Amino acid sequence: MFTFIKRIFSWWNGATLGTLFDIWKRGEKIGEDACGNIYYQEKGDKGYEGRQRRWVVYKGYADASLVPSEWHGWLHYTFDEPPTKKPFRTHDWEKEHHPNLTGTVYAYKPKGSLDRGGERDRVTGDYEAWSPEG
Repeated sequence: MFTFIKRIFSWWNGATLGTLFDIWKRGEKIGEDACGNIYYQEKGDKGYEGRQRRWVVYKGYADASLVPSEWHGWLHYTFDEPPTKKPFRTHDWEKEHHPNLTGTVYAYKPKGSLDRGGERDRVTGDYEAWSPEG
């Protein structure tokens, strides 16, 4: 029951019921990535500027950094063929995809940041703080 209510009102936890209906009516499933995100393309004739609309429905929380580079290229028309038809060629020097953690509880928090207590070492050396009196 709670999942059904979440589907009606929250877009950040996957597609809403309205979005799922729209996808069923206008979209054609193209493929799925390793994260579970599903990619769609508009059915039928070419749309705006002679291209069919493409989109992704995220599995879970909607975070654009979870789209791997091969699917990002397809979504933005860098590649004509999706990775399901023409696999993306990777090089041995490329690193594995990692999502952007900024704004999450897993974000990097350096020593002295407010999230780590705000205490940092006193400034040493030739730094002298500005004061309006001096």
